[in-house]
Amino acid sequence: MNTPTQDSKADLLKLRELTGAGMMDCKQALSEAQGDLKKAQELIRKKGLDIAKKKSTREAREGQIISYIHSGGKLGVLLEINCESDFVAKNETFQLFAKDIAMQIAAAYPLYVSSENIPAADMEREKSNFCDEVKGKPENVQEKIIQGKLSKRYEDICLLNQKFIKDDSRTVQDYLNETIAKIGENIVIRRFVRYEVGGSN
Repeated sequence: MNTPTQDSKADLLKLRELTGAGMMDCKQALSEAQGDLKKAQELIRKKGLDIAKKKSTREAREGQIISYIHSGGKLGVLLEINCESDFVAKNETFQLFAKDIAMQIAAAYPLYVSSENIPAADMEREKSNFCDEVKGKPENVQEKIIQGKLSKRYEDICLLNQKFIKDDSRTVQDYLNETIAKIGENIVIRRFVRYEVGGSN
């Protein structure tokens, strides 16, 4: 039986810290990646995405409304996150995830949960903002450029596309997928409102 070296133990702990995955999943990913930490991280993310896709069709009707107040009462967030059972809604991992997402909304000021939530009129306005920049280019090239610019814009205005404030090597979507994989239930970030003193909402 092979005894893990100090280096492999350190990598195992580092991978767990980076991904939040269980020790057995981290061990398996490191083994598959032949000790390559970055590759192992990608394997765990892919596994989380696969699990999230399988769970995404399941109904999520339980959950919680989370409130978060920041900056001495000058900034607040109300957030609804759903899961499949009341038991999971009270789970520590779910609670931590919900708090992190509320902090993300407070800090990064997203306007929508995902690009699918952008109203048609707002989407047309976003597209029209880039039209002047692509004038004179072939039509098929124009569309590709606009789609590229929209994807970049989603990183600013869509919560799931944003870089996670606690770890900018992954997106909020990555964090959601990892949490679904860890908990074993579908989780849906349903809606949120961000309030700021002197703001428009």
